[in-house]
Parts: sequence; structure tokens; C-alpha cells
Amino acid sequence: MEKKEAVKYSVVDPTSLGLFGLAMVTLVASTNKLGWTQGLSLVLPWAIFLGAFAQLAAAYADSKRENLFGFTVFGGFGLFWLGVALSWLIKMGALGEVLASNADAKQFGFAFIGYLFFSIYVTIASLKTNKVIFLIVLFVTFLFIGLSFSTFDIEKGFFSAFAGYSELAVSILSFYGAAALLINAQFKKTILPMGKF
Repeated sequence: MEKKEAVKYSVVDPTSLGLFGLAMVTLVASTNKLGWTQGLSLVLPWAIFLGAFAQLAAAYADSKRENLFGFTVFGGFGLFWLGVALSWLIKMGALGEVLASNADAKQFGFAFIGYLFFSIYVTIASLKTNKVIFLIVLFVTFLFIGLSFSTFDIEKGFFSAFAGYSELAVSILSFYGAAALLINAQFKKTILPMGKF
């Protein structure tokens, strides 16, 4: 029997969309950590749609492009934002008083430690990408250091602010990265450099 060749479909680079999603959710979430805004109710839509869905869409597209780094990073952080959004809903009592009354913030802290490990090896792997991506995941690592310490009430004021400013840096760098990828691709030349290693 004749063997059929697999059909390859052209898939665009989804990194610009994934970075834009990351930029938006970290911008909105950092304002809460820094005390510029109050409450989490209106952070939730951005966590679900930009933090989770945009990055999961980018991860799916990267899987089609056989890009392990993009698939792992966008998939891992997209699922993180789904987990965070659901945890916030539980904590706020949206899913019932029983779940809310059994919420232990330290479990959130252990999740942050797990993602700290993830972001450390992602930072190492990013050394094979470019300087903008490296800086984004480096500041994500700083963010998880701040979240881990503050969740366990270790120098909470300092580490909450540390997490907030790290998250804001992630947002600014991600906006730049998303813009650079889109503009450079449209003009077919480097207008906004990403910084080669």
C-alpha cells in the first residue's frame, strides 16, 4: 500500500499574540499588587481572556510549528492564568461559601514556588532566543520570587511591591516584544530590535 505524505499547513508565528496577551494581563494585575487599583473582580476577565486564552492559542499554534519553547512557555503560563482566575473566584466566594471557607493561601504560595522553578528553567532556555524574551522571563522569575515570599508572609510589604514592579516590567517588555515582532514582520526588516545573543 502506498504511504501518504503528511500535509503540512502554514502557521504564522503566534509569539506576537502570546506576548500581547501577557502584556495586557500583567499590566492590569500589577496595578492591584502596587495598590493603584483595588479588588480582583475586573482583573478576572483579563486573566481569563488575555492571560489564558491568548497564550493558549499561541501555544497551540506553536505546537503546529513544532516550536517546543513557544508551546511550553505559552501553554504553561496560559494554564497558570486559568488556575489563578479559578483560585480568585473560589477565594471571592463565587463558587460557594464551602469552597471559599476551605481556601488556604499557602497552597497558592506552593503553586508560585512550582512556577518559580518553571520560570527558572524557561529563563535558561530563553538564552537561545533573544534578549527581549530573556528579559521577559527573567522578570517573570522575579515576579514569582516576590509572590512566593509575600504569600508566605515573609517581608510581605517589600515582596508584594517587588512582585508588582517585576510584573509591570514584564508588561512593558511584552508590549515591546509584541510590537517588534508585528512591525518587523509587516515591514520585512528590523525596525524594533529584539537583541540577538
